[in-house]
Amino acid sequence: MEGALNSRDMLVVFDFDCTIAEVDSDLWVAEQLGAKPLMEQLRLRLPWNEMMDTLMGALHAEGKSIAEVGDALRSIPLQSDKIVAIKLAHAIGCELRIVSDANSFFIETILDKYGVTSLFSHIHTNPASIDDLGRLRISPFHSKSEAPHACQHCPPNMCKGRIIEKIQSEMLLSKRVIYVGDGCGDYCPTLRLREGDFVLPRKEYPLWEMLNEKSAHVRAAVHPWATGAEMKVLLMNLINGSARMEEEQPPADISDVNCATIALVHREQSRDVSSVKAVPA
Repeated sequence: MEGALNSRDMLVVFDFDCTIAEVDSDLWVAEQLGAKPLMEQLRLRLPWNEMMDTLMGALHAEGKSIAEVGDALRSIPLQSDKIVAIKLAHAIGCELRIVSDANSFFIETILDKYGVTSLFSHIHTNPASIDDLGRLRISPFHSKSEAPHACQHCPPNMCKGRIIEKIQSEMLLSKRVIYVGDGCGDYCPTLRLREGDFVLPRKEYPLWEMLNEKSAHVRAAVHPWATGAEMKVLLMNLINGSARMEEEQPPADISDVNCATIALVHREQSRDVSSVKAVPA
């Protein structure tokens, strides 16, 4: 079939906050641990990445433990269809990555809850570590010792477009990219996608709005989604070649996906995704 994709030639890149997770994990933790007022104060004088590191220090000074931070993270709502989509894409043979301006501790804590951390070949995010005192330290993805990335679309600590360019330089030219995102920070990497790639913006979120206004600058085919169920079906259609490079088609039924693969994933889901906090579609 013209436009058909070999799943092993596909790289699926996910943003994290409001794409995999239903909320911004930074805001959620601040809210759950009673630090929202302090966060608002710190935002007035610090870049976001530095603000989060400072906030973690303040929470530690108040006696909040790393276990409490972890508990807050594990309470973040997720749509179970997104976990199924991740497992399906991996089972079919796609390489999966995350590119996120959150941090490694937040992302891995949440993914660990659903048993999918190991399905991602790389998680490109701000590094986080726990120091000897039990305080979470969050560092910028781009070290301050590096030359500034000079991208007007991205914050100083992370240029997602630069990350995508590096990934592209290390992979075969025949490999196609599916980028799934929602925020303003996902616009820059979208501009780096090539003809034959796909961008999946979440409807009614900033990336979707920006692409509606500036679609002429984007070479990748745009396929919006709103719910986890829509994202799951759309991903399967693209990976299995039911979507063509030059035209958008309505999602096919999920039954088009290999039935054995779906059965395998749903067996896994019944074991370790049963605790997913459901979010209304």
